[in-house]
Amino acid sequence: MIALSLAEIAAVVGGQTHDIPDPSVQVTGPVVRDSREVVPGSLFAAFVGERVDGHDYARQVVEAGAVAVLAARPVGVPAIVVDDVQTALGALARHVVGRLGTTLVALTGSAGKTSTKDLIAQVLGRKAPTVFTPGSLNNEIGLPLTALSATEETRFLVLEMGARGIGHIRYLTGLTPPRIGLVLNVGSAHIGEFGGREQIAQAKGELVEALPPAGEGGAAILNADDPLVKAMASRTQAKVVLFGESAEADVRAENVRLTDSGQPAFRLHTPSGASDVTMRLYGEHHVSNALAAAAVAHELGMSAEEIALALSEAGSLSRWRMEVTERPDGVTIVNDAYNANPESMRAALRALAAMGKGRRTWAVLGKMAELGDEALAEHDAVGRLAVRLNVSKLVAVGGIEASWLQLGAYNEGSWGEESVHVSDAQAAVDLLRSELRPGDVVLVKASRSVGLESVAQALAEAGAEGEVAAR
Repeated sequence: MIALSLAEIAAVVGGQTHDIPDPSVQVTGPVVRDSREVVPGSLFAAFVGERVDGHDYARQVVEAGAVAVLAARPVGVPAIVVDDVQTALGALARHVVGRLGTTLVALTGSAGKTSTKDLIAQVLGRKAPTVFTPGSLNNEIGLPLTALSATEETRFLVLEMGARGIGHIRYLTGLTPPRIGLVLNVGSAHIGEFGGREQIAQAKGELVEALPPAGEGGAAILNADDPLVKAMASRTQAKVVLFGESAEADVRAENVRLTDSGQPAFRLHTPSGASDVTMRLYGEHHVSNALAAAAVAHELGMSAEEIALALSEAGSLSRWRMEVTERPDGVTIVNDAYNANPESMRAALRALAAMGKGRRTWAVLGKMAELGDEALAEHDAVGRLAVRLNVSKLVAVGGIEASWLQLGAYNEGSWGEESVHVSDAQAAVDLLRSELRPGDVVLVKASRSVGLESVAQALAEAGAEGEVAAR
């Protein structure tokens, strides 16, 4: 964060200083909420969670070097006491972003936000210092913490924005007003909470409504291949830039294909030129993500050649998102277990099919959460798709939703041992350890709450153990 005195911070957040001998002392380190992340010069934000109260760590963080604690009550050490820590954190982020004058890029969508954010950060990072959301910390706490990590040297600030209801993105854009706003897609993620795709579109479109007019540099980057996103053009005064495979897209892909290893390749077209891209990431769904990143980068002055090179060299920065491990015995583990919705599940299955040509393929799948009344139909459809893509074996893990996955596969024509329903992650690990053979490709995917990343990790470790045993 830019250096601010405790007196300045107290004034910005409307707080009172307690036990601070010298209010002119500056915060020169990061603002953190985890006591383990404190370094000398930090400001520690004390949140009250379900199991832990940050106020209880006040003395510990000050002893570790924190200048003060942003707290909801006096804590016996230097503190700025406020009515609400979250509100104060947002006010501080708004102040710092206004002081910096950095170009702020915000993005949202039902699927692919984190992967696209990582691509944008890697592309823009070649042009100038860039700060971006770590992982998926895209809510009312994670977003201001990311913004506060920017410094005077930061040229681009890339922020992922999530929403679980109408008004959420409006609130986030109020904390960190973007100049460029990107909407990836409107899908079925959280449809049970929103009530329908039209309501999701209403919420996601709050991002483009927050952009400045075109004359002030505002730009809305919209997916030309998604009608609900494309229609958001009417909700903004910003310049509209379309990306996609559609012929009307300003930034588009032609000759899209997958390499033998399942990595996408295409010809990137921008208003200023064209260049070829071959990605290191896996799955055709990354083409849309790459085009979105390219549209942002082009709007910020990068050439087609610069963008294509950056996209071709970009990797995955966030864990458990199409994370590929090649075991010594030739088994390939694809850990995409961070989260799941119908769109990302279909994309992952298609990537598995592409990667597994001529090999046995396994889809280890679990529950997709927050689908409401659509849950049965969507799980059934995913099970059916696994069969249509000729996945060798579906392993459905968990409760009723897993049984719906298997039912879909069964009704699509999966007989005998082509699909199986197991109770939990350990049962899946036991099954796979006994049946995997060299050359197999295993996809592991479910909503975060299922915790199927443990399956992928156990299988990867089993491969390492096997190598040691063989030696």
